[in-house]
Amino acid sequence: MSMNNAPNVFLDPNANRFQVNIINEDHDNTETAQEDVGSDPPHYEETSFTDETHNRLRISYRPGKRELYDNFRQNGEKTEASLHPYDTHSKMYYLQTFGHNTMDPVPKIDYYRNTGSVSGNKLNRPSLLEIHEQLAKRVANGESSAGDETAASKEEENKTGFVKFGWVKGVLVRCMLNIWGVMLFIRLSWIVGQAGIGLGVIIILLATMVTSITGLSTSAIATNGFVRGGGAYYLISRSLGPEFGGSIGLIFAFANAVAVAMYVVGFAETVVELLKESDTLMVDESNDIRIIGTITVVCLLGISVAGMEWEAKAQVILLIVLLVAIVNFFIGTVIPTNTEKKARGFFNYQASIFAENFGPDFRSGEGFFSVFAIFFPAATGILAGANISGDLKDPQSAIPQGTMLAILITTIAYIAVAISSCVVRDATGNVNDTIVPGMSCNGSSACGLGYDFSRCASQPCDYGLMNNFQVMSMVSGFGPLITAGIFSATLSSALASLVSAPKVFQALCKDNVYKGLEFFAKGYGKNNEPIRGYVLTFAIAMAFILIAELNTIAPIISNFFLASYALINFSCFHASYAKSPGWRPAFRYYNMWVSLFGALLCCGVMFVINWWAALITYAIELFLYIYVTYKKPEVNWGSSTQALYFVNALDSALALTTVEDHVKNFRPQCLALTGAPMVRPALLDITHAFTKNNGLCICCEVYTGPRKLCVKEMNSGMEKKQAWLTKNKRKAFYAAVAADSFRDGVKSLLQASGLGRMKPNTLVIGFKKDWRSAPATQVENYVGIIHDAFDFELGVIIIRISQGFDISQVLQVQGMCFPSIWLPKATYCLTYQTSFHIFFFLITESTINTIQSMHVGEFNQRLLEASTQFKKKQGKGTIDIWWLFDDGGLTILIPYILTIRKKWKNCKLRIFTGGKVNRIEEEKLVMASLLSKFRIKFADINIICDINIKPNKESWKFFEEMIEPYRLHESCKDMPTAEKLKRETPWKITDAELEAFKEKSCI
Repeated sequence: MSMNNAPNVFLDPNANRFQVNIINEDHDNTETAQEDVGSDPPHYEETSFTDETHNRLRISYRPGKRELYDNFRQNGEKTEASLHPYDTHSKMYYLQTFGHNTMDPVPKIDYYRNTGSVSGNKLNRPSLLEIHEQLAKRVANGESSAGDETAASKEEENKTGFVKFGWVKGVLVRCMLNIWGVMLFIRLSWIVGQAGIGLGVIIILLATMVTSITGLSTSAIATNGFVRGGGAYYLISRSLGPEFGGSIGLIFAFANAVAVAMYVVGFAETVVELLKESDTLMVDESNDIRIIGTITVVCLLGISVAGMEWEAKAQVILLIVLLVAIVNFFIGTVIPTNTEKKARGFFNYQASIFAENFGPDFRSGEGFFSVFAIFFPAATGILAGANISGDLKDPQSAIPQGTMLAILITTIAYIAVAISSCVVRDATGNVNDTIVPGMSCNGSSACGLGYDFSRCASQPCDYGLMNNFQVMSMVSGFGPLITAGIFSATLSSALASLVSAPKVFQALCKDNVYKGLEFFAKGYGKNNEPIRGYVLTFAIAMAFILIAELNTIAPIISNFFLASYALINFSCFHASYAKSPGWRPAFRYYNMWVSLFGALLCCGVMFVINWWAALITYAIELFLYIYVTYKKPEVNWGSSTQALYFVNALDSALALTTVEDHVKNFRPQCLALTGAPMVRPALLDITHAFTKNNGLCICCEVYTGPRKLCVKEMNSGMEKKQAWLTKNKRKAFYAAVAADSFRDGVKSLLQASGLGRMKPNTLVIGFKKDWRSAPATQVENYVGIIHDAFDFELGVIIIRISQGFDISQVLQVQGMCFPSIWLPKATYCLTYQTSFHIFFFLITESTINTIQSMHVGEFNQRLLEASTQFKKKQGKGTIDIWWLFDDGGLTILIPYILTIRKKWKNCKLRIFTGGKVNRIEEEKLVMASLLSKFRIKFADINIICDINIKPNKESWKFFEEMIEPYRLHESCKDMPTAEKLKRETPWKITDAELEAFKEKSCI
């Protein structure tokens, strides 16, 4: 290995502070490397932060590499294997910064991918721990920080040998081929005949408004990241999430499958017209359309399955044929007409014909929006370029330029053809229907031009705008060119739809949004062709081809495509409204409110076109949305829905801070010291019972021990434990801290947990059952935590069950290992405690023998049963509430919340309170009156009459024996010894404190 790190390089006083030296690492070609060093001076890839007026950012290159780097800047792709200026993990090069080896990589797209991204493998940046602890080892051994990931990344790059298209061939040509279709040649004349030139142009402009707004939204979404296979499904699902994407994905794929039928029927109609002219019909017109359509779609299916490599090469030729056909039409309008064409209603440009055709003449029950519904599919196809953005050289500029220019050019062509209507609405085709002197006429424009077509009012005619779908062939300079244009437009569009429908469906199935459709996700061959999807699309297309009516098929597609366009526009609006930092489209010429208008416009047009079809479309979409929402697919695409959830939550939390606390709105918001939530499930269950849908619940864990180990364990377990809560349907948050001691950690949680008004007001902790035998420091910490909660103005709930809460030993037997630092020692009479007073209510259960008298396995089984007791429905029983002092009603509120839960509804409240012997009934009435005002039902009220009677000798003796280990007895010791004990054990009870509370203790 040869290195260009001569001392003069790094000691050069003229060198800038921040510089990076490219080092050759080719072990296999040392001589070549040495030759390079000898022939060239040291070269740097240098970033300068000096005050140069002409060069704020200066980069120096190896000879001949500037052109390569310029190519990188434009394309962002590696085109030469020998150098990648952003690749610090390649075999040939690595970076040396400040003269020292470093594992830190420069920015690279592979570090920002999602795990499992179809765009390529995600590389992991080295962590600070790796940099600190393994740097010397990696440098000494010459290892790359990327390791196997680099090889995987290179393998992925080598696979991407696809042809990259520019904006013309990749977007413009594809969109124009898809937009110009069957409607241009065989339906636009009928639309002008029905709606007239004026309303016909409005129909075209209305469709253009929808597609233009959608094009702007598509450009914004597509330039906010790469768009892979799936078209509208991919755009919507990655923007709004799987719920909207999954529902519209099926509809969009189905719409493309039906579009195959529309284009094939258009092709078949043209062929049938040719057969009709030559009097060679096989059966009749409708059945011939079915026969020809079936043969055509079978041939297209064979081409699709065999391979589509020819499509990219043939699309330019197809476009040329279309352009020649359109130009041929305009040339035909100025070529002097003949007698045969006049009999069919063509008289070149005539002001009288223009005036007559300008107004509408709707027939056969047609109207403005029904005609618009038939025309609208002619405006679709704007997503053709966005669907292949991964194959574009520069998708951020290609999609907006190609899509919008394609919309502009095709709109101009449609309007020009509509205005160039030189044919009357009705014509007989009989050359003898001329006007002779003395003959009366109906005053139409044809009469003024010497022809009488008045009998078309009483009997059907075969020619004219209203009757002949092949008007463009008749008007054109050379009819077969129009036929060739129709064939090219219909077949290319049908083939594109036949390919896109399975691709969209395959993308949907690959995402596994619908579990039952995994069968169609499988691909075959090197291009991963969805053969099964092709067969399904073929079956759907065949079903609609059998309808054999283009006017029946077109409105169905209109609704489905409009629904897709509506959601694309809404996706753009939603992403903008969510204000996510990840929403950074390169295309800036969009507006969120215009996108919202476009979405509403699409929805409105759907209902106007066909209200019942729109309702069915939305019903299907709603059903699919509910289904996907219920199934909750395990995907995370960083959708704007997630971003809006965050924004709404933040706004609500901020709004809540301005709301003053009110007793009516009080709810327990608990900070539960559960440790890992799965270790003390019973403590979590009882806490969740009175916080679910009512208040905040935070499961807290304190890690104590070596800081590095604690932090590592804490960070690695955060997502896992929150996921456990979600999986077990516990509406709670998980929080953890690393601290020097358990008490310090709880202090941090008490102070910092929560957000604004959504912060804990109650500490829930288990009862320390081993307080008699535990080390004094543990007891001190436990009692100290209770006092800390009082200091921070939190209430305290101490929960106790005779079996204890900690089931870690059971989990260890089951194979779930928990480090000891996860389990603060505490085994947990449900007690509610507020500042200076303690109130509680007891949950009674049958006595369980101690662990000493039973087998360990039996104990574990009973412990496991006890841990699930609060998940079960509680039988008929009572909840005893010892409401001895007025604490504001909190002691009565929490058990009341329990009784409104489904599992606790059979339990009744029994109230215990203090009173005088001679006022028992009066005290009961007072308490009953108070509870009725609180609207709290109760089963019984018990007055404790002996609450003020001094304890008997046995009780007093028991009390003294209980506190004896915790007394200081300073009066029996000399002053220095007593002071020393006070400093060492400040928590012990002094004689002065015992005397001060004697009266209270002796009551």
